Amino acid sequence: MDKEYVTQLISLRIRMVRLEKGYSQEKMASIIGISKKTLVQIEKERVLAGWTSVIAVCALFHDSEILRSVLGDDPLEVIETIAHDGINRPKDKSMGGRVWWKEIISKGDFRLQQNVISQHYRILDDKNYRWFSSFDEEEAKIRLNELTKKE
Repeated sequence: MDKEYVTQLISLRIRMVRLEKGYSQEKMASIIGISKKTLVQIEKERVLAGWTSVIAVCALFHDSEILRSVLGDDPLEVIETIAHDGINRPKDKSMGGRVWWKEIISKGDFRLQQNVISQHYRILDDKNYRWFSSFDEEEAKIRLNELTKKE
């Protein structure tokens, strides 16, 4: 996944997210910081949302079942991984990957998982805290080896 692909995915689902939350076009436009006219154009698939609007939708509606189903689990994690070209620090306790994740490797107190929808990788510790996220499998395996050497 990259910015362009996620922008397209979210643009095509903004209307469904709006309806899921029960908002009018005017209210939704106000929430994400665009004009109603722009929102109408996005919903009619005449234009794509901008990257900042996509970020706003993912941040403000991160609990949306629509977003979770298209991005896999936490929309903010996908957006943050793309925006920063990976995440390389302990952050956020997760649910451990019961639904959207498959386990790739387990080493010591850490495990490498891959999201079944977005295909990005993450490393969790034994308490389900996320230590690393990336779309690059080799980079994730290198980081897993580095983390397990510290144990």
